[in-house]
Amino acid sequence: MPVNGQNEYAPLLGIHSSHRKHITPLARTAISAILFTAIVVTVIVNLTIYWDDLWDLIHGLPSDPDEAASRVLNSMPVIDGHIDLADLVRAKYSNNASAVNLRLFTPEHVDIPRLRRGRVGGFFWSAYVACPQPEAEGPDFLNPSWRVRDTLEQIDIVKLLVDDYPDVFRLATSSSEVEKAIRSGRIASLIGLEGGHQIGTSIAALRQLYALGVRYMTLTHFCHNAFADSGGYLEPLTPRWGGLSPLGRTLIQEMNRLGMLIDLSHTSDETARQTLNLTKAPVIFSHSSARSVHNIARNVPDDILKLIGEQPGKTDAVVMVNFAPVFVAPQGEANVSAVADHIDHIANVTGKQHVGLGSDFDGFGGTTQGLEDVSKYPNLIAELYHRGWNKTELVGLAGRNLLRVMAGAENTAKQLQSARVRPKYDIYDKRTDIPYDREF
Repeated sequence: MPVNGQNEYAPLLGIHSSHRKHITPLARTAISAILFTAIVVTVIVNLTIYWDDLWDLIHGLPSDPDEAASRVLNSMPVIDGHIDLADLVRAKYSNNASAVNLRLFTPEHVDIPRLRRGRVGGFFWSAYVACPQPEAEGPDFLNPSWRVRDTLEQIDIVKLLVDDYPDVFRLATSSSEVEKAIRSGRIASLIGLEGGHQIGTSIAALRQLYALGVRYMTLTHFCHNAFADSGGYLEPLTPRWGGLSPLGRTLIQEMNRLGMLIDLSHTSDETARQTLNLTKAPVIFSHSSARSVHNIARNVPDDILKLIGEQPGKTDAVVMVNFAPVFVAPQGEANVSAVADHIDHIANVTGKQHVGLGSDFDGFGGTTQGLEDVSKYPNLIAELYHRGWNKTELVGLAGRNLLRVMAGAENTAKQLQSARVRPKYDIYDKRTDIPYDREF
C-alpha cells in the first residue's frame, strides 16, 4: 500500500515520482487523433465488407429472384458437402494432376470457371475409393483390398490439385480456416472420406488420416464394413450388424474425440438412428435427400429427420441435399424444383437451420435440369427465394449451417481432449495378426 503518499514498490523498482514522464497536451492530442482515425478506418472497412448485409437489412432483398440470389451469395457463398472431382481425375487421368487443366472446361460438372460462376466458396473434395468386391474382401472384411493405399492416393491428388491453383483453392481443416479462405477470395478445400472401408478395420488408420487433413468420414458406402451397416442403393441391404458393430460404437467415440465429422449419408436407417443417439457431437448427411419426396433407400426417412434438432433428445445436424437425378425424382423428372422440394421437406421436419447443399457433382451420370453443373447453384437459391425463404435462411442453406455444425464438432473435441479422454485402442476382434508372439 502507499505509505505517506509514496509507492511502496518505488525503491525496489528504482522509480521515483520526480522522474515520471508526463504526457504533454500536444502528445495527448496526437494520440487521440490516431485513435480516432483508427476507429474511423475500422468503421469504413466494416461498412465496405458488410454494406450489402446492412442494405438488405434495411431495404430487404430485391424482388427479382435472380438478383436476390446474387445478394445472398455475396453474403455467404456456397459450401458444398460432397464433390467427386478427385475421383474423376483418378478415373480419367490416372491421378496425373499435370494432365488436367481445371482452368478450362472439364468433362463433367466441375472446373474453376464454373465454380466461380456458381459463387462457390468451399467444398469437401471426396477422397472416394469404391467398396472392395465382397468375395475378395471376405466375410469378415479381413483380406487385403488396397483400399487404404488408394485412399492415400486420393488425399494426395486433392492436395496436389489444391497446390496447383493457389490463387483459387486453399486447403482448410476447420470452420475458421474455411471462413479465412473465403475472406481471401479462395475456395476453401476440405477433404472427406466416403466409407469406413477406407480405413480397413483400423481406428488407428482413422487417426492418421485425420492428421493428413481429413475432416469427415461417411460411416459406410454401398457396402457393409467392420464398423456399420450400409443402407444400400435403391433398395436396402440385408443387415450385417443391425446398425453399428461393437467396433463401430468405439469409432463414433473416437471421431468425437478427434473432431472428425460423422457423415450418415449411405448408412442404413438403424446405423443412423444409433449414431444420432450415441454421438456427443453434431453430425452431417453430406449428400442425402428426403425419402418422403422420392422413395429410395439412399434418402433419409422422416423418423430419422425427426431426431435432428437442438432440443433435448435430439442431435444437431445438417442434411445436405443431393442433386443426382436418381436420388431426386423418377426418371426424366429431376429438375431444380424437385431439388427444392427435398430441401423444403427436410426444412419442414427439422427446421431450416438443418439443411445444406451436397450436390455429389462429378459423382453421377446425367444431369438435373437447372442444376447441370456447379455454375447453377444460384438457380436453386432463386427458386427457394421465390418460395418464400428469407436471406438469413438462404445464407444458412448456402453454408452457414454447415459451418455451425463443424464448429460444434470442433468444440466437442476440445472439451473431450481438455478432459483428457484417451484415444481408443480397440482392435477389431476378428483380426488374428495382433497381438502376436515375438520370436528372437
